[in-house]
Amino acid sequence: MQFKALIASAFLATASASWSFNTTRLCGTPEPTQQQMRESLAMLEIERIALAKGHVKRQTSINVKTYFHVVASSNSLSGGYLTQAMLNDQLSVMNNAYGPHGISFSLVGSDWTVNANWAADGNEQAMKKALRKGTYSDLNIYFLGNLGGGLLGYCYFPTSSHSTGSTNFILDGCTILGQSVPGGNAAPYNLGGTATHEIGHWMNLYHTFQGGCAAPGDSVDDTPPEASAASGCPTGRDTCSGGGPDPIHNYMDYTDDACYTEFTSGQQARMYSAWSAYRS
Repeated sequence: MQFKALIASAFLATASASWSFNTTRLCGTPEPTQQQMRESLAMLEIERIALAKGHVKRQTSINVKTYFHVVASSNSLSGGYLTQAMLNDQLSVMNNAYGPHGISFSLVGSDWTVNANWAADGNEQAMKKALRKGTYSDLNIYFLGNLGGGLLGYCYFPTSSHSTGSTNFILDGCTILGQSVPGGNAAPYNLGGTATHEIGHWMNLYHTFQGGCAAPGDSVDDTPPEASAASGCPTGRDTCSGGGPDPIHNYMDYTDDACYTEFTSGQQARMYSAWSAYRS
């Protein structure tokens, strides 16, 4: 993935083999295309009409069938191997974050692969072609031993061009640094927040700092505009005048896992809009 490779190379010189509290969250999700942004703005207009009419309740809940793929360089934790207990803890974090919005994740299966090249994200398409399971409405998460360059993960926004076997279909899903799961060593990003953040992209949410202070920002009305990504947990940070404090506790910002606490009602509406448009 070209965008991911550019990020990784840019930070390779400063990345450390061990994680520390000074590490900045890095998400390698590609920027949304102009077409994807137009479609999100169209969803926003429909959501605004529904809100004005008082139609703000969820029409249904969403249950996402989920497949976990552990890809390690060896059978040891140091090689990126994760236990089923660690995966179960990650699943609990996901359900705790999305559950208040009527979205749940059901683990259908877990598998383990020892492949040093794949574990270093050396051949994304070949790995996913071999391991991917389910339909376009099913979530595949690949937990890799080392993404390189300090990268924590990346995912893909949904698209209407996803015929079975196509590149968009094969690549769909989320690639996550394995040590970011609960109990991993990627502190302060080892409480499971990376998977929660990346799944937000899979559900069609942009970063809260998308577009900076300029409209339409992240194309969601109730997330305050944010000039740039936040790090740590900077209480009171306000980088765009008139819009309110930055949404540092939002799962789609870049703050520490411990700072993450919320999605907004507008983001919830967007996830349901996107699910209906692309995945249901």
